[in-house]
Amino acid sequence: MAIAVSAGDSPPERGNDRPRLADRITVALIPKVGEELQRLQERTGLSKTDLANRAITLYEFIDAQLDGGRDVLIRDNQTGETQSIRLL
Repeated sequence: MAIAVSAGDSPPERGNDRPRLADRITVALIPKVGEELQRLQERTGLSKTDLANRAITLYEFIDAQLDGGRDVLIRDNQTGETQSIRLL
């Protein structure tokens, strides 16, 4: 599956009141990720573009936290189990 996504509006250029056009990319997804994207769309009602933008923003946030020497943790509220997130 291949999708094209927009990265959002860029700030206006100097002396120009109009925002630049959004960055565009084409992504080839492996079958498993294509299925996961479909499930996310069904569960959230978000578009592929919205999901791609959110995924990149989330990845950047987690990477910055880990790069800053912080731990990113997920806790199961029912069991109290805590797991550390690592990006490979």
